[in-house]
Amino acid sequence: MSRIIFFVVLIGGAYFLYRRFVSDAEKLRAKSRVEEKERQTGAMGTLVKDEVTGEYRVKREGE
Repeated sequence: MSRIIFFVVLIGGAYFLYRRFVSDAEKLRAKSRVEEKERQTGAMGTLVKDEVTGEYRVKREGE
C-alpha cells in the first residue's frame, strides 16, 4: 500500500512540475513574440492607457 501512495505522490509531483514548465514556457514565448515585434517596428516599448488618469505610460514587465 505504501508503494502505491509513493507512486501516486511521485506521479502527482511530476505532473505538477510538467504543468509549471509548460506555463513558464508559454509566458517566455509570449514575451519573446512581443520583443520581436517591438524590434521589427523599432518601438522602444508598448504604451498602455491608465484608466484612472487617462495618461499613457510604458507597459511594465509584469502586465
